[in-house]
Amino acid sequence: MTESSNAKMTTHSLNNDKPTTSLAATSLAATSLADACDLALININFNKCVQGYHLINAATIKESVWEDINSLIFSSVGIEVYSQSDGSHLPGMDINCSLGGISNKSAKYGAHKKSFDISSYRLTTVCSEKHCGTPAEICQEITKRKNFDYYSIILRDESNPEKKCYEWLLIPSTYMAVDPHSYTWEPIIGQRGKNKGAQVGWKTNTISGCSMTITFSMSSQLWIHIEMTEEIRQFIVARAEVSSRPTHNYITILDKLL
Repeated sequence: MTESSNAKMTTHSLNNDKPTTSLAATSLAATSLADACDLALININFNKCVQGYHLINAATIKESVWEDINSLIFSSVGIEVYSQSDGSHLPGMDINCSLGGISNKSAKYGAHKKSFDISSYRLTTVCSEKHCGTPAEICQEITKRKNFDYYSIILRDESNPEKKCYEWLLIPSTYMAVDPHSYTWEPIIGQRGKNKGAQVGWKTNTISGCSMTITFSMSSQLWIHIEMTEEIRQFIVARAEVSSRPTHNYITILDKLL
């Protein structure tokens, strides 16, 4: 049996197993956020938080920092924050608030701001080199662990060394691009070395430029590739642009406050 025929025989489509959310049907993130707060104010406060952080920090905003900033923004616009994970590396919900459960993610734009990738669960319990698993098992495990309502993603554009540009996306966790049931899954077959001819992971088809992959040698971690289509862009909540060079440090900013 050839590698291509083997992959074809083990390809699975789970499109009918679970309903997914398309933006064409409902812009859930925008509707819920607009119901919960003033969208103009949330953009203003996002900019204030990004600028405040970069007054003293040159490092880009990533997940642990983003969780704190995201919680502060929510609280500032009247969205009650019940709890935070406080930087825990446990998968799933990071912020529990009146808008719902939030999973905080950070990512860097690819070339020309056309796409980005986010990492998700390590799935060694259901798929690995020793036990490849099945698409049904993988999708069931991802769904079981998904205890939140939205991905809150801060995207950064580092193409200009003089400034940092951020965009904040709030994507419903049921949206088709981040739902494994939306895709057709097939094995990734090794092409060289000791893994030639053996299954080394899983990949999906592409839907509107979006896809998922799992690589066994990377702790079977799920990666989600998202293309910045016009539909995805409608999930952008706020944008901010700041200088890459901090103007203060802990000492100078304390001197100004005291």
